Amino acid sequence: MPLHRKQLTYSERPNHAARAAHARGDELFRTYDTSAIRPKRSKAPAIVAAVLALVVVALAVFLILRFVNPPADLLPEGQTAVITIEQGEGAYNVGQSLEEAKLVASVDKFVDRVRELDAESALIPGTYQFAGGTSLDDIIATLKAGPAATGDTLTVPEGLTREATAAAVAQATNGRVSAEDFLAASADASAWAGQFPFLESAGTNSLEGFLFPKTYSVTVGDDANAIVAMMLTQFQTETAELSFAYPESQGLSLYETVTLASIVEKEAAPENRATVASVFYNRLASDRPYLESDATTAYEVGHDPTADEVHADTPYSTYSNPGLPPTPICSPSLECLKAVCEPDQTNYLFFYFKPNASGGMDYFFSETYDEHQRAIAGN
Repeated sequence: MPLHRKQLTYSERPNHAARAAHARGDELFRTYDTSAIRPKRSKAPAIVAAVLALVVVALAVFLILRFVNPPADLLPEGQTAVITIEQGEGAYNVGQSLEEAKLVASVDKFVDRVRELDAESALIPGTYQFAGGTSLDDIIATLKAGPAATGDTLTVPEGLTREATAAAVAQATNGRVSAEDFLAASADASAWAGQFPFLESAGTNSLEGFLFPKTYSVTVGDDANAIVAMMLTQFQTETAELSFAYPESQGLSLYETVTLASIVEKEAAPENRATVASVFYNRLASDRPYLESDATTAYEVGHDPTADEVHADTPYSTYSNPGLPPTPICSPSLECLKAVCEPDQTNYLFFYFKPNASGGMDYFFSETYDEHQRAIAGN
């Protein structure tokens, strides 16, 4: 008796077994019940959906962060920043440097404007200094003109007065920043004390003494306030490591310390600044605290003073008035500030100097007035 095989259908086998049998052409699967066969679904729609979801989430996070953390404030007026464009850098790299320096609101705004002006290939490599508040178009114009057009070199020698510094500024900028504007910007120390706390003891006096002697690069965007801020920043940087403990122990404020350093600047030679400083400290501490410096009267009268002028009863006569003059008389060098902060420890009360054959000055220090007179007579 022949063996009857049960004829199975797709619905009686798992789908994967049915498909395999169907592929082999098995006789058992000649009767086709295809109701349980499901076509294999493509994974592409799910992948696309996942990618789109990620894009939406990323965009949402970006917008949230952009709203919660807006771009940093731009550099305020009165402050400056320096950027360097390297050879081969494009507008985007330059924009990054400008954004980091807080000179532009964003890289994109800078790049878009550069392209609008068709200036992408015209940006010249070099080092530039810009003032806070410089417009985007002025920045681009400066970068197209090159670093040589960023301004001028301003040299402020040691011992220069505020008025002489103002004249130097006007000359260095070809009158773009006038002497009058600079004098106005440096007229009141209290206007700057919030930004530069070391000026607190200066009160409403001018910035005489604090316009630090240095060589500066002045850009086309720098006005009088920017140049003053540059000099005060330099003073702050240069004096950061100085200890003012000694002058404070002698009852001097920082303003008075700068005043004394300015007198040392005018009276001393480089090799004896600390010794001259000790003479003035000794005089201030003596029973007769008169500095008797011709330099203070010279500041007042504007020339080498006569004997009558130094003894006249005027505010800057340190022959007629005890103690320090009302204000500094020039911008002292860092070395003179150091000399006043770290003076030699001596008993000298007098010094005398005269020109020598090499064009310098010979100094003679004395502890008593008689010694001082003998030094003068013998030289």
